[in-house]
Amino acid sequence: MSLPAITFSEDQAEAWDRIADLLRGAGVDLLEGTLTPDAGGKARMLAVLGKAGSGKTVLLAELSRALTEAGVETVSGDYEGKRRKDRRTLAILAPTNKAASVLRGRGVPATTIHRILYTPVYDPEYERIAEWLAGTGDRPVIEGLADIALDRAKAFYDQVKSVPGALAAAGLRGSDFIKGWKRREDPLDIGFVDESSMLDQRQFDDLGEIFPTLVLFGDPAQLAPVGQSGEMVFDRLPAKQRLELHRVHRQEADSPILDLAHALGDPALEFETFEEMVRDAARRDDRVIWAERVEAGMMARSPVLVWRNQTRIRLIQAFRAAYGAPPDELLPGEPLICDGIELPLKHRNKRNDLEARGLIKGAQVIYMGPGRKPGFSRLHVVGALDPNISAASIIKIELPDEEEPFIPYAARMGAAFLHGAAVTIHKAQGSQWENVQVFAPDLFVAARMGRTEAGVALWKRLAYVAITRAQTRLFWVVRNRLARPTEPLGTDDLPKGAAPLSLAPDEVL
Repeated sequence: MSLPAITFSEDQAEAWDRIADLLRGAGVDLLEGTLTPDAGGKARMLAVLGKAGSGKTVLLAELSRALTEAGVETVSGDYEGKRRKDRRTLAILAPTNKAASVLRGRGVPATTIHRILYTPVYDPEYERIAEWLAGTGDRPVIEGLADIALDRAKAFYDQVKSVPGALAAAGLRGSDFIKGWKRREDPLDIGFVDESSMLDQRQFDDLGEIFPTLVLFGDPAQLAPVGQSGEMVFDRLPAKQRLELHRVHRQEADSPILDLAHALGDPALEFETFEEMVRDAARRDDRVIWAERVEAGMMARSPVLVWRNQTRIRLIQAFRAAYGAPPDELLPGEPLICDGIELPLKHRNKRNDLEARGLIKGAQVIYMGPGRKPGFSRLHVVGALDPNISAASIIKIELPDEEEPFIPYAARMGAAFLHGAAVTIHKAQGSQWENVQVFAPDLFVAARMGRTEAGVALWKRLAYVAITRAQTRLFWVVRNRLARPTEPLGTDDLPKGAAPLSLAPDEVL
């Protein structure tokens, strides 16, 4: 088997060969670079498992490049051209926008699972622009749309392969060219799913219906989805369908953060001993910081990671007080977390529209200011290809010792949000930030309670997930204190992206 130019470890090479064999059975020969139609038959599935630093993302990226070189087209949730019998496709998926953006930052064209499950219905006139951008049609002439607008769309698409983003760059609103969303009926082809430890059973079943060839990439040391009794979807696969990566590649860069994460695999390790390891690491390396207080300035863009909900609420209130936020409104720049879509089932199309724009449960959002209509907010969806939108919003700010949250902004129906200056470690899965603050007193409480998950001490699983969210620096916060910010809250630091995509007034009630 011919491998890519990079040097694979033995376990990566074995995984490559197994996946190549799987793809060959589906009609894609990576060695010969040839494609044949999928003959159908039994579904094909493998899971590639390994802890942080074991090379899962490198393997996924190299496989996606090899498939592209063989002539397999990568599809996204933005736009899909006309189906052809000889066409072979690949979709690279992640459970959240933030997780997808981590892959895109490494050169992998990923999208979210939701954007594959639901496909946009384009206005026929503007679909001609999409076909031209995708290289399957001639440059169109659209009444009311100047050549310079088409040039802007093409320039955007050449940089970011997003049809909605390109059309927004041309000055169009989402409601101009997307007329609705429909559940995907036809199956796709090959699917790669990153962060598959986050999948619940329903998502797993949906993916199995859509992709006859499916490869999952996941970390078995992370936390299982809530309600699945500590079990992840790949745990149910037969042993012959699970591949284990054991070598920790990023240790070659001498990462103290990964050293700490992998130390948690010692069954005899106690919390107090682990904290001493953190303190020692902080003395040796400035990528680990023994912090006496939480930094409010950092909370605006990377939330403090906590275990207990009461800790989360109190830290959020401290953050807002530190910035002088009024009790009855939000400041531009305050972080939010999407808590779902509050729409009845009869508004399924409207729900799909909001979710397709990135407002899925758990999405990280920055509040940009009030919208032009009552109950609407201008929002920046972190990690989305087209991040700036305006949508009907129900924003809830929870208060300590209060059952009911305070609601500064509320449409009758729309996207619901909680404050995002602090989040639970469960909700942080799939995300990464340059700098991460972990609230250690919460993990100490988890250790004292002696709880376990799937046979592993819960505090160790929590610590592992929290630590591996840090890309560059880990702040291990040991006291319940808050350092005040040195700069006012704002939005100037956010990527500008395309013009905001506004939902038409009749799209959300």
